[in-house]
Amino acid sequence: MDNQNTQIDSLKNIEGAIEAILYAAGYPVKYTRIAEVLGLDVHNTKTLIEHMAKDYNSDKSKRGINLLVFDETCQLCTKEQYAPYIREALGIRRGGNLSASSMEVLAVVAYNQPITRSFVDQVRGVDSSYAVNSLIDKGLIEACGRLDAPGRPMLYVTTEKFLRVFGLRSLSELPATETVLPPKEEVPIIEDTEGVDEEAGITDESNADEA
Repeated sequence: MDNQNTQIDSLKNIEGAIEAILYAAGYPVKYTRIAEVLGLDVHNTKTLIEHMAKDYNSDKSKRGINLLVFDETCQLCTKEQYAPYIREALGIRRGGNLSASSMEVLAVVAYNQPITRSFVDQVRGVDSSYAVNSLIDKGLIEACGRLDAPGRPMLYVTTEKFLRVFGLRSLSELPATETVLPPKEEVPIIEDTEGVDEEAGITDESNADEA
């Protein structure tokens, strides 16, 4: 019995350590790092955190935070229903929501990545330079290389922050869509992200759609 109690206390201590690490970090922490600190293997660490997440994220849980788990990282965050209290207590003003144009661009990238900006323009029927640049600044999309085609246009993908913001563990959890889009360019990708500002930067916002 004493041995069982010792094992339970050890497990609670490990869970407490994980909670403390994630709380203090405030950003996604890799399972490999947590495992290294706790002296555990990565598989068992991820399994334990996924078990903790079920308790944190349960509808019956009275906690004010969720434990988000991704393929390689995990993070603590506040639950959405408590946002009004957080804003009031910390004096946070509303704002920061994405515009309709930015949401359109983000959706096109999310469902078709990696894609070029010209593909996004083709789908939307308007220039998307400003929206693309805005999403890069917000850390929701990023350059992943260049298309091996004339002009070597930049290719874009969504980021891990995109998954966190929309509460997804992976892109496979994106809602199904029946939208028919133009075929993507089937050309090899060149892993080269230099010059991203040349592709996404905007100097004249008057000729671009608002983000």
